[in-house]
Amino acid sequence: MKILLTGITGYIAQRLVPVLLENGHEVVCCVRDLNRFDSKKYASTAISAIEVDFLNKETLLHIPYDIELAYYLIHSMSTQKGNFETMEEVCATNFKNRIEQTNAKQVIYLSGITNAEKLSKHLSSRKNVESILCSSNYALTTLKAGIIVGSGSASFEIIRDLVEKLPFMITPRWLATQSQPIAIRNVVEFLVGVIAKPQTYNQSYDIGGQEVLSYKEMLLRFAKVRGLKRHIVIVPIMTPKISSYWLYFVTSTSYSLAKNLVNSMKVEVICKPNQLASLLGIQLIGYEQAIQLAFDKIEQHQVLSSWTDAQTSDLFQNGFSKFIQVPVNGCYKDIRTRKLANSAVGLEKIWKIGGKTGWYYANWLWEIRGILDKLVGGVGMRRGRKNDKELKTGDALDFWRVMIAQNEEKRLLLYAEMKLPGEAWLEFKIDDNNTLTQTATFRPKGLLGRLYWYSVLPLHGFIFPGMIRKIAEN
Repeated sequence: MKILLTGITGYIAQRLVPVLLENGHEVVCCVRDLNRFDSKKYASTAISAIEVDFLNKETLLHIPYDIELAYYLIHSMSTQKGNFETMEEVCATNFKNRIEQTNAKQVIYLSGITNAEKLSKHLSSRKNVESILCSSNYALTTLKAGIIVGSGSASFEIIRDLVEKLPFMITPRWLATQSQPIAIRNVVEFLVGVIAKPQTYNQSYDIGGQEVLSYKEMLLRFAKVRGLKRHIVIVPIMTPKISSYWLYFVTSTSYSLAKNLVNSMKVEVICKPNQLASLLGIQLIGYEQAIQLAFDKIEQHQVLSSWTDAQTSDLFQNGFSKFIQVPVNGCYKDIRTRKLANSAVGLEKIWKIGGKTGWYYANWLWEIRGILDKLVGGVGMRRGRKNDKELKTGDALDFWRVMIAQNEEKRLLLYAEMKLPGEAWLEFKIDDNNTLTQTATFRPKGLLGRLYWYSVLPLHGFIFPGMIRKIAEN
């Protein structure tokens, strides 16, 4: 079956692709910028990509007529600019209008559980999207999930940050709200299981795990799996704004995402009973088992996707490609070179940079820079990296985004997603003579940008020589 897959840079779609290919389907992936799609990581010729921006309906003409099924996995909750409700409405409308012109017989939409009388803006928008996607030209199957538990999921990483960093927590009252978490493995099974199942056409199903738990219970049981002792006190005085900042500063999430999550966490997300799991032969996984499975993947360096893979900032709204070409004019540069005794060792170090490995020199200064970035609303250093050994184009790397990761060409190019009065790139490249060139490029914005560059020059003069020296060491 020829399947159209949207949201390919997102957490769910990247988990779904290998399963669809394994089941013999042809997959056409929609991506806003083709430079963000790496087909080499899939050992299949049955996958291709097209450049589509669902906010620009003209680009939807790239969607082929002969698709037989489409997945709608788009959301805009993390956006920092504009109204995400309006953006989701426009995307859904454009998607529907185009899919109605194709041969698609079924659309599968992953939404959120919307059973409460009073919904958050996020969940209200999800419900509105479902209404928009309904069509007489194709069958719509809607799957509604709450908290998704899996290595790299936003919910999992937020809970992990809270549990592993805070032995004692004074928390907002929404921690008493109940939810029905579901393992990512089960979510993928449901998404694949409903393909071409007439019983599921024009139906909506809530999907959840075995247990209904409060957020407090989820934190404590996460701690139990990790062998940690944690104490939680719920107080009624934390406003949604304070709660959002609490999540933002303690965890790796962005403030815009934290704000929308807090509003959603005040709403109970419990499944209405249905027989879908039985119909599809799916064995639901318990919460603690889902956590253990997630850590198994982390320890084996097999995390397929992370919530940070999506464009959580709005820097790339106008395209990823424009940031790949490092500018020359009007820029300040810090260029260092070093002869490598062993280029293979040097390349391995470059590919492991950031995250748990750190930046090889003066890591405490990098941490301080991350804290300062958080204080002004940036991403900070807490995103880390998805894989300790591998880097791919589009990966988040602390407060950088990987623009180019060419192992054969021995080149790594990073773009800064921190808050800056300008734009910054950091590049590592090893030439044929085993010489490592490390280049920091800054394109200032106005007088403030120029003042910023000169103010940090002393730090650059300390950090950058030390970093390249440590990378060059055997």
